[in-house]
Amino acid sequence: MARRKPGTLLPLETEILEVALSMLSSEQATFHGFGLAQTMREQTGSRSLTGHGTLYKALSRLEERGLLTSRWEDAAAAEGRPRRRLYELTRQGAHVAEQALADRADPAPRPFPRVASEPA
Repeated sequence: MARRKPGTLLPLETEILEVALSMLSSEQATFHGFGLAQTMREQTGSRSLTGHGTLYKALSRLEERGLLTSRWEDAAAAEGRPRRRLYELTRQGAHVAEQALADRADPAPRPFPRVASEPA
């Protein structure tokens, strides 16, 4: 299996950012993994989501790169169910998602924007 180049995202990671951006534009700033998976299936018919383990690993990678942040929801909000991890798109994540959408609209080759924490 080929290693991916530094600074690149997997298609699933790009799709997560794009769906998170659409959720943000519809005034849903935070989301949890299961809700994201449902939205991905509804909006894009996501074929890249093969299991929730795949989703949560991708969410973790995006958070490590500074494209998402997360926190545990308040215990009071859980109301008798396990607490959920809430994710939020960062400003940098929104920029990467917007760039990915623009690239899809205009497929001219461009270098992928570097994540600030990666060496040049």
